[in-house]
Amino acid sequence: MVKYSNILYCSDFSEESEMAFHHAVDFCQRYDARLHIIHVLHSGYKYMRHVVNEYVEEGKEEDVADEELVAKAETDLKARYGEKLEECKEVTFAARVGVPFVEIVRYARENKVDFIVMGASGSSELDKQTFGSTVENVARRAHCHVMAIRNPEIAFKLPG
Repeated sequence: MVKYSNILYCSDFSEESEMAFHHAVDFCQRYDARLHIIHVLHSGYKYMRHVVNEYVEEGKEEDVADEELVAKAETDLKARYGEKLEECKEVTFAARVGVPFVEIVRYARENKVDFIVMGASGSSELDKQTFGSTVENVARRAHCHVMAIRNPEIAFKLPG
């Protein structure tokens, strides 16, 4: 029997990401596992902490990711998901800066995650063009199982 003890839910605050949250909580309850919730502040710069995301002031395209931005992201995760986690005994919130798939895989390895749950498509078109799909990259590089949750209302329609 498969037993998960550390489940990682990745949030980019997109619609499909929100659907994945419910699955992550269900698995957390089912396996009595620790749930890790992470949001990665997007940065395409390898060595500079520039960020392009929802936490940058209106009218500015990028900013330097500092401790305040990371703390705000973590606070937003807690506010958004905290009350919905009554059934999960252990929950950890984390915010990171960097290329999302790299930081997700790094976090999963550092925290001995054995199952990653994320939305099948996220909110960043820039990352898809630059790095490919975050889900695809995580699935190829993660050391554990990865589940991609798709919104059935946005199903692919076969031609013909």
